[in-house]
Amino acid sequence: MIFDIRQYSIHDGPGVRTTVFFKGCPLECRWCCNPESQAGRSELVWVGERCLGCDLCLSVCEKSALGGAADGGRTIDRERCDCCGACARRCPGEALNLIGRRVSVDEVLEEVARDALYFEASGGGLTLSGGEPLAQPDFAAELLRRYKREERGGHTAVETCGFVAWSVIERVAPDVDLFLYDLKHVDPEEHRRLTGEGNQLVLDNARRLAAAGYAMVMRLPLIAGVNDRREQLEAAADFILSLPGVRRLDLLPYHRLGEPKYRRLGKAYPLAGEPSLSSEQVARAAEILAAKGLEVTIGG
Repeated sequence: MIFDIRQYSIHDGPGVRTTVFFKGCPLECRWCCNPESQAGRSELVWVGERCLGCDLCLSVCEKSALGGAADGGRTIDRERCDCCGACARRCPGEALNLIGRRVSVDEVLEEVARDALYFEASGGGLTLSGGEPLAQPDFAAELLRRYKREERGGHTAVETCGFVAWSVIERVAPDVDLFLYDLKHVDPEEHRRLTGEGNQLVLDNARRLAAAGYAMVMRLPLIAGVNDRREQLEAAADFILSLPGVRRLDLLPYHRLGEPKYRRLGKAYPLAGEPSLSSEQVARAAEILAAKGLEVTIGG
């Protein structure tokens, strides 16, 4: 179950890449900019600005899950909706969209193969992202194995929150050239408050990956009032520096670009009203982390 395949990406590992976005994640981060990635099933979204007001969608919904809103928009009864996609297929303005589709390894590899020349020239390759790609371990493992060994593919990268069983990571690791590993907060209670889960598994898996010698780049989402104080940044740096061979950190400043997606999914935005960080705040955080001895990159 994926929700996108993005070609010509330059932010998900070295070179030009094709990034496959898996659907489903064990965490629910309050700042998540891809809320459509959280549920491991298809979801119907409503993009009001595209609506033509034709009402064709209402006539094809056999579950009576769609209704008209007072403002001329649409309401979605998500208890009734079975995500059959009939309304999305009938909508001429593409105001209704079904997010999430089932694909085979062969289908994904066919799309990835189109970028082979760019991979070779730039040192790029395939990145698995999400959501959490390792939450679908069989599919992730087979896709990486086939691409790396049978298709003689290029570089492979996996973006992970680390909240998966070590046996899953151990299974895919031989076919992964680079782990892009999230470190959201080093304090276990804050991590639980912000994501819904503690961080012991995340920290333990990071230690085991580093000890085994696998290439890792740590990623820290930077959110004002959450993890941007000096003591919090220094604690994150101390943990990263404890990992053998790991020195690079990608600092990912919080932004609000994902906020409209929550409305389209009928969800409340957890950080409504929270400002994005200024360039000065981001630069200050980068300086604190670099002063500890990390190689800090702003952005992925």
